[in-house]
Amino acid sequence: MSKKKKISKRVRREKALYRCFVVVSIFLVLGIIYSRAALGKINLEIQELNDIIKEENDDNQSLAMKINEMVSLDKIREVSNEQGLTYNNKNIKSVSE
Repeated sequence: MSKKKKISKRVRREKALYRCFVVVSIFLVLGIIYSRAALGKINLEIQELNDIIKEENDDNQSLAMKINEMVSLDKIREVSNEQGLTYNNKNIKSVSE
């Protein structure tokens, strides 16, 4: 009889161990799936932010080009002529050492 009890306890322990292994395996699989989904979501957000940054950089370059056009000597002369100002070399003084 004691042999049957030992075998039955052993079988119960093995069944409990298998159940525990199955439960742990299920939690691990669910954890992996959740982490992959979270990683995919974060990667998508990163890609969207990179697109926004690229658009902003393009806008900044465009605005820098417009500033350079507005500061050009030809544009300054055009605006000064529209305002009635004239370019007179006699009024320009140079400083020499």
